[in-house]
Amino acid sequence: MAFFRLSVHADETPTIRGQGFMLRPPRAEDHAAWAQLREVSRDFLRPWEPIWPTDDLTRTAFRRRIRRYQHEIDEDQAYPFFLFLDDGTLIGGLTLGMVRRGVAQAATLGYWMGAPHAGQGHMTRAVRAAAGYAFETLRLRRIEAACVPNNMPSTRLLETVGFRREGYARQYLCINGVWQDHLLFALLRDDFRFDTGSP
Repeated sequence: MAFFRLSVHADETPTIRGQGFMLRPPRAEDHAAWAQLREVSRDFLRPWEPIWPTDDLTRTAFRRRIRRYQHEIDEDQAYPFFLFLDDGTLIGGLTLGMVRRGVAQAATLGYWMGAPHAGQGHMTRAVRAAAGYAFETLRLRRIEAACVPNNMPSTRLLETVGFRREGYARQYLCINGVWQDHLLFALLRDDFRFDTGSP
């Protein structure tokens, strides 16, 4: 059986433009804006993320992050994006990660939004655009996502884009230092509305 494989290098990964926003792969020069946004959003993000390493916001750690991103893109393992407003303001990020080829053709979606920009619909539009990229360019068939049961904004976002709840995983991920249960969602190419505009 021939297993489909796609290799997309960072300089070939397109900028994805939508209504009022842009998604593009992270670059070394994004460090200052990224570190500032993450720092002001620390308390906002803490309940939904793994514990940050003590050096997480340093330039050295960010360089390591960029190298890891490059490797993952080169190996068709993950496709990270930063989310910008049209004026160039960094407001968040998302990743199509854990790409599985062969008989799966699937990836796992993760995302984060800076506290000053939450609740304005930006991430909903960005996830929809990223899903279009996953299905059309990466030729995936399925995108999976998970969120803790009490994260209602994330649940609403996924359902708005068209993800369907498929299960409940006990102690699925270690979030904020605790192994937490998660709701499991998935979006199939056959269910995705490619012509959808704003949320």
